[in-house]
Amino acid sequence: MLRNKGKETLTALVLIAPFLAVYGWLFIYPTIQMVEMSFMKAPLIGKGTWAGFANYAKMFRDPVFRIAVINTAYFVLLTVVPGTVVALSIALMVRRLKGWVQSAVLAAFFLPYVLPVTVVYVLWDWMTNVQFGMLQGPIAFFAGEPTNIWRTSGWFMPGAAILTIWWTNGFSILLFLAGLRNIPAELYEAAELDGATRLQMFTRLTFPLLWPVTVLCLTIQLILQLKIFDQVYLFAQGGQTRATMVLVQYIYEQAFQKNNGGYSATIAVALFVIVLAFSIFQFQVLRIRGAK
Repeated sequence: MLRNKGKETLTALVLIAPFLAVYGWLFIYPTIQMVEMSFMKAPLIGKGTWAGFANYAKMFRDPVFRIAVINTAYFVLLTVVPGTVVALSIALMVRRLKGWVQSAVLAAFFLPYVLPVTVVYVLWDWMTNVQFGMLQGPIAFFAGEPTNIWRTSGWFMPGAAILTIWWTNGFSILLFLAGLRNIPAELYEAAELDGATRLQMFTRLTFPLLWPVTVLCLTIQLILQLKIFDQVYLFAQGGQTRATMVLVQYIYEQAFQKNNGGYSATIAVALFVIVLAFSIFQFQVLRIRGAK
């Protein structure tokens, strides 16, 4: 038995060795290098000098870093939970459709997810154009007049959040649909025979059984939205980039525009810690909530 167990262990190690090698080369080693660079005063490429905790002290005093943290947190609040609620609502509606109609509607909701960010940028820049944009009607209703939301700080993050929910919700909708299809129809039939209303079926049957999928969607969305960059970078060009700065954009600015590799690595380490801490915290809280 010991010999067989040893052979199984060796076989398992051989099978996972390629993955471990690639994972260590593409993730573990760069992460170690990033942490090491965060303690140095160095350009993006090339040798630097040891700076100790000077970069971290600078980061905590940096007003732009604080703005980036606040903007990133604000964007997460606008997208993670609202986006998950919208995805669940759409999945519940799509589930009621049948045949080719269901496929067509699902494809329409999933189509934005496969679009590259440059196409999304052109579409929304055209739709929100002050002179001829089709979305200026709703914007003018709430703002009181036609408004360039990408040049108005109060509108920028909500606009980017709506765009992001529209763009990325297709994946969450598919996850919720898969979860809904795994719920046995017999449970709904039994609940209907017991006189349960649709609201009771949802609160006491559908949502509890969908909780693991909900946790997964919230965790994925949290990680993705903490790393927001593309939309903010593209729409903020030519505007007040400091007022709309987010963490990844600040890392990009310090690394590729100012060639400040050491300080950009420090901000990247801070973002890594934030993503890791919030992901673990949210997952544990949601898991405990689901176990009750």
